Amino acid sequence: MNNSTEEYTAAIQIITSTIANCEKAQLKFKAGTSQHSLLKNRIKALIIAKSLLTDDDTCKYQDDEIRQALPPILSIISKCEKAQQKYEEGSVQYRRYVPLLHAMKLSLSLIEEQLKHTG
Repeated sequence: MNNSTEEYTAAIQIITSTIANCEKAQLKFKAGTSQHSLLKNRIKALIIAKSLLTDDDTCKYQDDEIRQALPPILSIISKCEKAQQKYEEGSVQYRRYVPLLHAMKLSLSLIEEQLKHTG
């Protein structure tokens, strides 16, 4: 994978911000509700993605945890692409999804790569 340090740094910043936003949103929902669970899974997936972006070749997560990170990351990508389609390409609203989509796609590729190496 040929991603620059700047791309990784930007992705880490976006993921860190997204984790904080999800944690803030999670406080609004009662534990056990579907919204709370969705955010809990999303936060865990984002933390794993961030870990893969920051750790060299060592990953402290089990294969099943990494595998479970795939659906939330795919969901974020899908939701962002769907929201982005509502706006004209090049518009401010359209462009605001670009960095998040890039960070999520980079995360997805790292998760998939990690799963390839572990079996």
